[in-house]
Amino acid sequence: MKDLFDVSGKVALVTGGSRGIGEMIAHGFVANGVKTYISSRKEEACNATAARLSGVGECVSIPADLSTLDGINKLVGKIKALESKLDILVNNAGATWGAAMEDFPESAWDKVMDINVKGPFFLTQALLALLEAAATEADPARIINVGSVDGLNVNRLPTFAYGPSKAAIHHLTRTLASHLAERRITVNAIAPGPFPSKMMAATLKQRGERIRKGVPLGRIGEPGDMAGAAIYLASRASTYVTGIVIPVDGGIVGCAGTL
Repeated sequence: MKDLFDVSGKVALVTGGSRGIGEMIAHGFVANGVKTYISSRKEEACNATAARLSGVGECVSIPADLSTLDGINKLVGKIKALESKLDILVNNAGATWGAAMEDFPESAWDKVMDINVKGPFFLTQALLALLEAAATEADPARIINVGSVDGLNVNRLPTFAYGPSKAAIHHLTRTLASHLAERRITVNAIAPGPFPSKMMAATLKQRGERIRKGVPLGRIGEPGDMAGAAIYLASRASTYVTGIVIPVDGGIVGCAGTL
């Protein structure tokens, strides 16, 4: 029982791993003995984060633009050249866009949907062989999709594509879980609430105190909160768990409507 949460020796890929939620997850993996590949569109930022995390474990930078199939295929080609199996895939790369409804552009809608929904599906598809190579009945391969509480609740911000894209990734999680269970691959999602990240920076600056007051536990999320959820889903502690969405949000979803 004492080894239930041991993830050492595994190999992981964390997309969008250079900052924010992705970096929190990657840091947790690296610090606990997981050889972790991180990708992000900006090469300099990806390399810098990998260099920093390499101070506590093994972290490798593979910059990639996952908004296109060409970018996905290039990333997968590099991973396949380096690894014969992949234990953990974290589909975290994401985007958002804010604009008044009257001004919301089609290009922004497509960008958000491509990165948040289309990218995770086709990256998963391309990595299936490596995931299957790592999978056993006792310890399945893991896919962890990063959704959002905005895919479970409705916020009042004019980010019209973001919430629907995260609701879609939650449902894609359940769909993939049903198809991949027989291949010994579990698929689950984390739905973060407010965490300090570049995507949330402006919102926290403008409405931080109001947001904190809206969190039942009374605080913004911390890196360890996110790392802990990811390590649980990547460890033997969750081998009998698939197709679920875990809100990591201080109670925003679970306590909604309570007095």
